[in-house]
Amino acid sequence: MIKPYLMFNRECEEAFKLYIEAFGGELIAMQKYSEIPSSPDFPVEESDKDLVLYSQLRLTEDGIIMGSDSNRELNDSDKVVVSVELNSEEQARKAWNILIEEGSMDLHETYFAKLHGSLKDKFGVSWMFTVN
Repeated sequence: MIKPYLMFNRECEEAFKLYIEAFGGELIAMQKYSEIPSSPDFPVEESDKDLVLYSQLRLTEDGIIMGSDSNRELNDSDKVVVSVELNSEEQARKAWNILIEEGSMDLHETYFAKLHGSLKDKFGVSWMFTVN
């Protein structure tokens, strides 16, 4: 499954409220950084606890967008990511190894997925991989 994934500079919740107003959309999920299990691999600063880690919004019957906040300043070119949900680890690793030019998050197991990671390919396109 492929979904647009929007990255925000600490304004995801505000943006999604605007999109709900504009499209009459339905908020499917919104998880804040404060809600994730604490981990030394992913420390959360006190000032970041209200940031959106993950959100999903149904804009139309068939159209869903996803989004989250970054705890670092993003350039406009880094704000849209192609999120790809794959069925197998092998499929994810093959695509990952072909596309990786500049990895921003290694492809690894997380508390919410078998594998998850982000990369930028040689064309400057940002990709997010998830295997559930």
